[in-house]
Amino acid sequence: MPQLFDPFIAGQLSLANRIVMAPLTRNRSPGAVPGPFAADYYRQRASAGLLITEATAITQQGQGYADVPGLYAPEQLQAWKQVTDAVHAAGGCIVTQLWHVGRVSHTSLQPGGAAPVAPSAIAAKTKTVLIHDGVASFVETSTPRALEASELPGIVADYVRAARAAVGEAGFDGVEIHAANGYLLDQFMKSGSNQRTDAYGGSIANRARLTVEVATAVAAAIGGGRVGIRLSPVTPANDVQDNEAQPLFEHVLKQLAPLRLAYVHLIEGATGGARELPDRPFDYAAARAAYRQAGGQGAWMVNNGYDAAMAQQALADGADLVAFGRPFIANPDLVERLKTGAAWAESDRSTWYGGGAKGYTDYPALATG
Repeated sequence: MPQLFDPFIAGQLSLANRIVMAPLTRNRSPGAVPGPFAADYYRQRASAGLLITEATAITQQGQGYADVPGLYAPEQLQAWKQVTDAVHAAGGCIVTQLWHVGRVSHTSLQPGGAAPVAPSAIAAKTKTVLIHDGVASFVETSTPRALEASELPGIVADYVRAARAAVGEAGFDGVEIHAANGYLLDQFMKSGSNQRTDAYGGSIANRARLTVEVATAVAAAIGGGRVGIRLSPVTPANDVQDNEAQPLFEHVLKQLAPLRLAYVHLIEGATGGARELPDRPFDYAAARAAYRQAGGQGAWMVNNGYDAAMAQQALADGADLVAFGRPFIANPDLVERLKTGAAWAESDRSTWYGGGAKGYTDYPALATG
């Protein structure tokens, strides 16, 4: 039976164990440049088999929150190189999450104060984070404009450019395409946010088209074995919904199967919330079976509210990797705590978004606590 602490190979990624640190937005990158404490933050957590960075914008248009990092300017790539060097020196493996927020943004964050972009001009009933004088506040997102079909090849090219820069210049071991949680690719996939009537709207195949095009292009650019993708079939995060989630995501997974991706990262239930949503049922085992039957060989990564016992059971049930998110905030040595059964420290929620070292790099490991 696979064990949580066994080494594992996911595509071209060699992992020391099956524990993954999930992406965690921390809003500590002024000017979209990873801040001075980022290298320490990720290095401290490098005992995880795989680190997935906080979501990182592929372009300024892809930015949706204050002080989140990017991958589109030289100074951003230089700062990320310091992070990847620190993680590699500690023996870790790290990928960056490629992010385009779509409509989950604010005009003040967009180039020239323009409207955010989306599949359709439908405002998201959600909020984003702006920071003024060092204080974070939640504000309503701005109404987006619908992307023209002629603009979509450029979006795909932006993902490819960011992926190449991440691996070739910033030193990442790979990338994770963020196609979850109500951001741009998820907005295209789900009918509640996609009311298009062209080749990217209407049918399941059409709504899935952009996600598949992005994954195909990124895998061709840097090798599928260095690419993961994150999906959230039923999360209500950022005001997304679809009444055909099961056939939609089984179709997506079948289309991804030939790409020989490193992994597929599934959020089960509501992101950061309930694992079971009675009004949005989803059969994750059936989705995994559809992917495998179509030839998909990527590692199957599960995520949402796992503890040690649940994680081990997930491996027994067919998962390959288990992602832990918020526990890593206050437990840089979460792997050791999982191994020894030590208690998990609680994080200070007031320091989750924005700030400096406090609540970021000052949580002690067991040996120094």
